[in-house]
Parts: sequence; C-alpha cells; structure tokens
Amino acid sequence: MANGKVAVVTGTSSGIGMHTAVGLAREGVRVVATMRDTTRAGGLLAEAADQGVDLTVRRLDVTDRDAARRCLDEVAADLGPIGILINNAGRCVAGTLEQIDDAALQRQLDVNLLGAAALTRHVLPSMREAGGGRIISVTSISGVAGQPFFDAFSASKFALEGLMQSLAPVAARFGIVVSVVEPAFVATNVVENADVAALSKPDDPYRDLADSVVRFTGDAMASAQSAREAAAVVIEAATTGAPRFRWQSSAAAAAAAGLSLADLDGSEVINAMSTWLD
Repeated sequence: MANGKVAVVTGTSSGIGMHTAVGLAREGVRVVATMRDTTRAGGLLAEAADQGVDLTVRRLDVTDRDAARRCLDEVAADLGPIGILINNAGRCVAGTLEQIDDAALQRQLDVNLLGAAALTRHVLPSMREAGGGRIISVTSISGVAGQPFFDAFSASKFALEGLMQSLAPVAARFGIVVSVVEPAFVATNVVENADVAALSKPDDPYRDLADSVVRFTGDAMASAQSAREAAAVVIEAATTGAPRFRWQSSAAAAAAAGLSLADLDGSEVINAMSTWLD
C-alpha cells in the first residue's frame, strides 16, 4: 500500500513525528515532513541521512488555517495527491479547570483538535475521488482516560478521538481508512515544553495536588516508551493491509485504554487517576 504514496506528517521536528516521517520514507513513501519552524529541522534531516532516506521539509503551522491549506495544495501540485495524512502536531496545556482560562483552552483546541480537523477536511475530497487514503491521528491515552491537571489536553484528545471515530465509518464507504494511535508516556519533549503557566500562581489551593502530579509524571517519564517505538505503531497503522480504527503504542497504553473502555460507570478510571494525586 505504501510504495509511491505521498504522505504529509505534521509536527516532525522531534519525537514521534520525526521518527514517523523517517520510518515512512524507509517504507518507500514520498514523505513531506512539516513543522511550524523549519529552522528546527536539523534533527530530522540528520536522522533521515543516518537512515539513508530522502524526504521533503515544509513549513506548516496547523493553527494558520489558510497557510496550512496552501501547503497541502502545493504538496499535491508538486508531488501528486496526498494518500496518507498523519495528524501528529500537538501541544500540552497543564492545569485543572479552575486554573486555565478560555484563552489557554482555545490554544489547546486550536492545535490538537481544530488544526487536525482542518487538515483532514482538506485532504478528504482528493482521497474520496481517488477511492482511498489513510488518515492517522496521534491522540493519547488522555483521549480515553481523563488525567488530573491535564484537563484541556484530555479534552482536546477526547474530542479528536470522537471526531475521527464518527468520521471513520463514513470515510470507509469511499475507501478511506481513519485511525487513531494512542500512546501512553513517551520520551518526547511534549511534557518538557508543556504550557505550565497555570501551575505557577502563588498561594494556589491546588499547589500540593499539582506538585504530586508533576512528581508522578516525572517518575513515569523515566521509564517511558521511546519515540521511535511509538512511531513504529503509527507507521504500521498507515501502511498495514489489515487496518483498524484504534491502536495503542505499548502494553501500558493498551492497559490504560482497556481499563477506560470497559469501565461502564467510570469508577475504575477515577480511582486509578486519583493515585496521581497521592
């Protein structure tokens, strides 16, 4: 399925996106690796050279809707129809609901939900006319199990999963496969680069609880899955001959997703997430 296809991967300056772009190129896919700031492409290009593959780097900021659409149109004009879209670009806003304002919530949704939705909407007509394509969105176990002090992040990932799950059966009627990949903790800079402004307010009644979550996530990151391993699952989802909607990138992710999806009254997830606050 992969050979000769054109793929656009977002958020490729590091982490899962970088290894996905390089891995797809190794599979014979013509990859356009996009990022908001192309001056940060050094790691990607070094990894591509190390793996002996070629790919194209282009600027794409998922929050700049008009420019993003132009980028996709230029890719199609230069290389041919886009057969694979990997919605990987993301950000993380930390804080419980009382701590985050509407602007912070909007920033979170603009990248993780609305940006991915806009790109997906833009490639659907050409995929539909071609009678096939793959749309893979990197979500998170935060999209199946809400996590304390990641309210906005979890909301964006839950919404993205809902959007893609609703789209999947409709797109399938036109030969288009829609899937989500749900990593657990992955050794990337997403947490390191998280917007934590909401956690730094003086005399915050949530401070002790937030500190517990910071310690918990720090410990979890120490044994996190590698970005390369997580990317391998994204690549499989994009190229397999036996596609499915939901993929987890590790045993830990599968356990967390399975717990939530089987938890009819929500008590198991609430109890599990409460341990983050201890």
